[in-house]
Amino acid sequence: MTKRIETVRVPDGDFSLHVWLPEKGSGPGILLIQEIFGVGEYMAAVAADLTSLGYVVAAPDMFWRLERDWSVEHSDTVMAEAGDKISHFDWTKGQDDLEAALDKLRELPEVAGGVGALGFCFGGSLAYMLAARASGKLDAVVSFYGSRVPGELDRAGDITVPIQFHFGGSDPYIPREDVAAVEEALGGRDHVEFHVQEDGGHAFHNRTSPIFHQAEPAARAWALTEDFLARRLPVR
Repeated sequence: MTKRIETVRVPDGDFSLHVWLPEKGSGPGILLIQEIFGVGEYMAAVAADLTSLGYVVAAPDMFWRLERDWSVEHSDTVMAEAGDKISHFDWTKGQDDLEAALDKLRELPEVAGGVGALGFCFGGSLAYMLAARASGKLDAVVSFYGSRVPGELDRAGDITVPIQFHFGGSDPYIPREDVAAVEEALGGRDHVEFHVQEDGGHAFHNRTSPIFHQAEPAARAWALTEDFLARRLPVR
């Protein structure tokens, strides 16, 4: 897996876009959207999983306006620091940055065969928002336990891209009734898939974090993700 860093330029600055290439050097693109700990070990691990499937993966530095290229190891002691980043994050400019990163990914010479987005936690919310504002630029979106999704359901009608949602039924940060509200608002549409791992807590897929990772729900959800991507964003 080859990695490099591209630069995304926006009207008031620029930021890093971490790019990983599959073994054959080209393929469909996936915009990988970080969780609250930045573009670090976990995002690199997910990128490795995706490049092994044949995708070109790009992860933007979403906290660049607060602190460039910030990332930390996952532990109880850094939760407050990560939470502080979220509390100061500009969601309007952040969505602009994310769409700029998507445009940059689409322009990469190695990207061929479509482009999708996949986000976790903080990034799961942003993936949903990106799907609502830029469906025409995307071929598939996967959103893992985005805590802001239940509060943004008025945007559901703007989503025309195929999208897959994952939630944990035992997530202390996203009440089960909020998960049900998302399912009610978006369920029954041909382009929407909705999966709840009832035994999953928050961030259950994060295998680099002992405080969050749950192997069985993670494996089930990732198998569903791979199947969805194979159907909606196939590698030729």
